Amino acid sequence: MRNTVFTLLFFGLFSGCDDNLNIEPVDSLIPETVLQNPENLHSLLLGAYLYASNRLGGRIQTENELFANEGKLLWNGADFNIAQFDRRNLTSTNLEIMFNWVTPYRSINLCNVVLDNLDILRNTSKRNLLEGEARFLRGLQYFELVKIYALPYDEGRSNTQLGVPIVLDGVITISQIKFPTRESVEVVYKQVIEDLEQAYSLLPEDNGIFADRYAAMGLLARVFLQMGNFEEALNASHTVISNSGHTLAPDINGAFNNGVDGIEDLFMWQVTVQDGKNSFNELWSTNVFGGGSSTADLSIEPTFLELFTGTDERGTFFYQGNGTLVTSKWQSEFANVPYLRLAEMYLIRAECNFRLGSNLGSDPETDINKLRDRANAESTFGITLDDILAERKRELAFEGHTLHDAKRLKRDIDGIPYNDDQLIFPIPQRELDANPNLEPNPAYSN
Repeated sequence: MRNTVFTLLFFGLFSGCDDNLNIEPVDSLIPETVLQNPENLHSLLLGAYLYASNRLGGRIQTENELFANEGKLLWNGADFNIAQFDRRNLTSTNLEIMFNWVTPYRSINLCNVVLDNLDILRNTSKRNLLEGEARFLRGLQYFELVKIYALPYDEGRSNTQLGVPIVLDGVITISQIKFPTRESVEVVYKQVIEDLEQAYSLLPEDNGIFADRYAAMGLLARVFLQMGNFEEALNASHTVISNSGHTLAPDINGAFNNGVDGIEDLFMWQVTVQDGKNSFNELWSTNVFGGGSSTADLSIEPTFLELFTGTDERGTFFYQGNGTLVTSKWQSEFANVPYLRLAEMYLIRAECNFRLGSNLGSDPETDINKLRDRANAESTFGITLDDILAERKRELAFEGHTLHDAKRLKRDIDGIPYNDDQLIFPIPQRELDANPNLEPNPAYSN
């Protein structure tokens, strides 16, 4: 039988889930059994989190950084699949490309199964919680998928360019498998926004290590910024800064390599000795800290340091790795992986206030200097948009934003136009072979 991204996921599903849950042994679970027990919906959701973190725990973000590399990073690793991102010569048979597609859709399917079966929950608050988390995870992953497999969203246009398939029904039997077409970028973004807005309305203000309402609002701020919708991005980022209760870590060291969620973290992917994976650490650290080699698979070229001046501690947040320069952001094998930080919200609010000529919550200069003060950098005065964007590069370096910032700012990458087909990933050949309704991306169609 041909493989598709919508294969059955009930077998082996519960590895890595909460050991305290009273669940039948994995090999005795069938769809009917799973959906008879309301507690199993929570287990399905844990599986969705685990699948999502498998790629977004640093893997996709790192590949985005390599794909946008203009000589600031040096790939030292032996994995030829990842090396293709650095050389920008991806093939549709690349294993990373396949897993970047298949794994999110597996997670999305689990979210869909949860959403399809909420009626078995009698407790309204628990039902709202599971629905909110499932919508958050589904919206998050459709956002990540459309950014890498489709041409960028272009504000003010119809955005009819091919996006990714949207599947909103859970698959639990072979007869339910469908072969969807790719929706437009516009349709995908609308689905992302709908899911995240619903998540915000359903989730509590605090949800422990799982997504809460301010994680949803913080992600909405990122989505709106990517779309060039500065007014909505401003409102969302301001809401998070004002109401989430999160504060910046007191110093740059405190923002990274944390085994528990830090005061700055709006959402983190959880990593333990048993479960989860910190791919940032695997790829960006030396073997002293659990990385792949003595040099680190991915190191920083000295020219990157030209971005920093004076006493800015982010310019010294590096260490030597057997002749290479390595970032100190990823220095703990079992640290949780930051996905949304409060620092990003300050950057979004500053940029949007500047573009709109407004001062919602604070003026742009004050927000930027808040980050610079945290880094012990000199304050900046008479701020410009270029100053704000440079601060974004300094603060969010090596976290996966470079490729998508270049696209939203309409900046070429190594002379390649921001909206060129060469700057998106190929649809995996495995999926093209399995689904006759999928169209390939033009740069990889031959």
